[in-house]
Amino acid sequence: MVKKVGVITAGGDCPGLNAVIRGIVKTAEYAGVETYGFLEGYKGLLENRYIKLDPKITNGIISKGGTILGSNNKTNTFAIPVKNENGETEYVDKSVEIAERLKKDGYDCLIIIGGDGSLKSARDYTRRGINVIGVPKTIDNDVPHTDTTFGFYTAVEVATEAIDRIRTTAESHGRVLILEVMGRYAGWIALAAGIAGGADTILIPEIPYDLNKVVEKINQRKDRGQKYSIIVVAEGAKPLGGELTVKSTVSDSPDKIRLGGAGDYVAKEVERLTGIEARSTMLGYLQRGGNTGPYDRILSTEYGSMAMQLAIEGKFNEMVTLLNGKITHVPLDEVAGKDTKIGEESSNIKTVDLDGDWVKTARRIGICLGD
Repeated sequence: MVKKVGVITAGGDCPGLNAVIRGIVKTAEYAGVETYGFLEGYKGLLENRYIKLDPKITNGIISKGGTILGSNNKTNTFAIPVKNENGETEYVDKSVEIAERLKKDGYDCLIIIGGDGSLKSARDYTRRGINVIGVPKTIDNDVPHTDTTFGFYTAVEVATEAIDRIRTTAESHGRVLILEVMGRYAGWIALAAGIAGGADTILIPEIPYDLNKVVEKINQRKDRGQKYSIIVVAEGAKPLGGELTVKSTVSDSPDKIRLGGAGDYVAKEVERLTGIEARSTMLGYLQRGGNTGPYDRILSTEYGSMAMQLAIEGKFNEMVTLLNGKITHVPLDEVAGKDTKIGEESSNIKTVDLDGDWVKTARRIGICLGD
């Protein structure tokens, strides 16, 4: 019987994280299970920093953005950088030590809330003998075996409102206005917000775009007397035969590439090719912050409650998921992909289905997708 469960929020912050924590704690309360939250994600797990979670702590947090536990996207417990006696950096696997401590401290299960990289580490802890339940977390909506990840629709709401706001400036000045949105290597946010906001062109990573097609769409609108255009660009979009627009690279994170600037590139090229003034806005972290939307509050509560229920029932090494409209679960091994070596980081993301209804709808109503 499960008596003690640890909770981790790992990776980037996301609307709905606190609602997931609340769902876990409230479900645990009625089952007599003690829950403890490790602080700052895997960093807190490494350093054994935690707080006891109870309904007093989680009271009123369902709408609050971010995570009361804090998070961290720079700690890989399977490869911790340390200086050797020569001053050189070596990478040490601390996961065995952590797993033994968790067992000694009486943890029956870890609930790990995270995205692609965090869930790979969750899967790897199962190989260290730790019972794990995964919860998919990302505004990017790119975790496999899910219909929707919590936080996605709140991010889409923010991006859609941004489109509504820049439209008035585009109309007033006869400009091409570009909105760059998050999403990494998947175009879900761009596609959803673009359709909802009435964008004229949507550029996503799954379809390398031809700038000539983008210009053609702008000129078609101009010929019809529509002097402005709205373009939504996913941060991972790239031109046909071109490369991703990388803002910077870092060395202290498992995710070493920082995307950014795809919208600026499109604005510069559009202005060069059309002579129409073009401006780009990068929405950035606004998509991840602030209050959680009603749909994501419900979905997050469902995810959290089901995660604790799986732990109570002893159904370990699974990930909670919304699949075909129902809250269920799938093996972590399937989510993390076919990596066989602990700590491998190969991608297993869910990208936009180019034969799916959203893409078909966009094409039917005349949205240019750059191809």
